[in-house]
Amino acid sequence: MGAGKIAAGLHIVATPIGAARDITLRSLDILAGADLLAAEDTRNTRRLMDIHGIKLGDRRLVAYHDHNGAKVRPYIIEALKNGGSVAYVSDAGTPMVADPGFDLSRAVIAEDLPVFAAPGASAVLAALCVSGQPTDRFFFAGFAPNKSSARKRFLTEFEAVPATMVFYESPKRILASLKDMIEVYGAGRAVSVCRELTKKFEEVVRGSLQDAVDNFAARESIKGEIVVVLGPPIAKEISEDDITAALENALGKMRVKDAANTVAEQFNLPRKEVYARALALDKS
Repeated sequence: MGAGKIAAGLHIVATPIGAARDITLRSLDILAGADLLAAEDTRNTRRLMDIHGIKLGDRRLVAYHDHNGAKVRPYIIEALKNGGSVAYVSDAGTPMVADPGFDLSRAVIAEDLPVFAAPGASAVLAALCVSGQPTDRFFFAGFAPNKSSARKRFLTEFEAVPATMVFYESPKRILASLKDMIEVYGAGRAVSVCRELTKKFEEVVRGSLQDAVDNFAARESIKGEIVVVLGPPIAKEISEDDITAALENALGKMRVKDAANTVAEQFNLPRKEVYARALALDKS
């Protein structure tokens, strides 16, 4: 496969997360024409290139990952300073989304050298598309810690985030992780557990956190890459007593207008309505 001249600079190239044909024509051009290729796993990259008929030729393919980044970065930056084009790919998906590459990109930018993105497959976006959860606002949290105690602290950080949450998880930890989510977020919160996206055994388990725990607890084994898409927090009913208590607490610390604005924002209520209540409480 031939390709034209690739612009000098670092090209962050997205690769398929499963189906090999989920790669863009531009990504193929860059892989075919870049002066230097850098990959998290050179074997996976050679396999992808072979599938699409891309020859390495006399170009060099170097490994770049978390363990050797400090050693390899100077070599890549030198190639860029000499006017070369470098393509960087991770194992699958978009590099730097829970993948190596951030330090490389930052180092290249610090040298005032160009960085380009060749967008494509992304497990985060693929999971959001099939999850059935709201996509107008979402927060990607990456991988949770391995140990339950640390994982619960990690999950608690996002308890009040008013958006869909996206996590990566391993098949070995998914059940324990879902159980911890129940402790932190409650059993009724909506979730979609996406497994093996774009692959032969693709599966999406939708329902409540409790439904997901029951589903995976009944399996003899769990395999494959997993993305957990957690729906937004369940809206809590706000009582008159809740609003009054919040206003009384705020009025003890600030002016009426500021107290009303604070409580209105806290409960997502009309400011005029809360201000009128705050005035009445202040007078009484």
